[in-house]
Amino acid sequence: MFVLVLALSVLIGLSLGVLGGGGSILTVPILVYVAGLDPKEAIATSLFVVGVTSAAGVVSHARGGRVMWRTGLLFGLAGMAGAFVGGLVGGHAPGQLLLLAFALMMVATSLAMLRGRRTPEGAKKHAELPLFRVLLDGAVVGLVTGLVGAGGGFLVVPALALLGGLPMSVAVGTSLVVIAMKSFAGLAGYLTSVQLDWGLTLGVTAAAVVGSVVGGRLAGRIPEATLRRGFGWFVLVMGVFVLVQQAPAAMVVPIVLTVALVAVAATACWRFVNACPLRRVVSA
Repeated sequence: MFVLVLALSVLIGLSLGVLGGGGSILTVPILVYVAGLDPKEAIATSLFVVGVTSAAGVVSHARGGRVMWRTGLLFGLAGMAGAFVGGLVGGHAPGQLLLLAFALMMVATSLAMLRGRRTPEGAKKHAELPLFRVLLDGAVVGLVTGLVGAGGGFLVVPALALLGGLPMSVAVGTSLVVIAMKSFAGLAGYLTSVQLDWGLTLGVTAAAVVGSVVGGRLAGRIPEATLRRGFGWFVLVMGVFVLVQQAPAAMVVPIVLTVALVAVAATACWRFVNACPLRRVVSA
């Protein structure tokens, strides 16, 4: 079982390296459903794993010029304050409630990414974001992600790409700086009430770092639109999986039917409606 956990952990790093997020989205389910950890312990462990892996992944993105350091550091500092508070609160909240909130945010964020954002003509590219906007978004995202134990890439990337207008490749690289900072702040909050299995934690972290290095080298070669859509679908699938696992038995069938209907409607919109909002793209 430990070998399987390590093998799956490589995917955590690949996700972070390529998408700038998804690390906790993979880590928490792996630790809960494969390693058998308690939800709170899994969430705290994921913060350590994702924090270290993200820090390692920044290197290749920085070499490729895909990191906006001022935006990332300011966003991260604001996020650390929010993440620490979120971690304190999360350590005393019911585990099932945290996982349900985690899944619902994943689904909502994936839909935002799939819908995209229409970038106005003449919009600045690669520009640092305004100070107030960076601090506000960072604090809010930090609070939410610290609460549910996610490094925040599935919220940070959309915040930078959809709200800030950064190209996806730059949003991905910059998000890793933010994720590393917020993850360690959130972990500090959780460690006031949760203890980690350090042998498992370090093993998963080492495997994830290997995947992150490989993923970082692949990220710059993937088209922007493909990267955004892949990120959106990935988060949606994982969100639905966790939601089904944690929802009361009576709600499983309605959830599956609702997701299926939404998927059919989205596919029909994409294929047959010229003005479909899903056709919006984040300009590179």
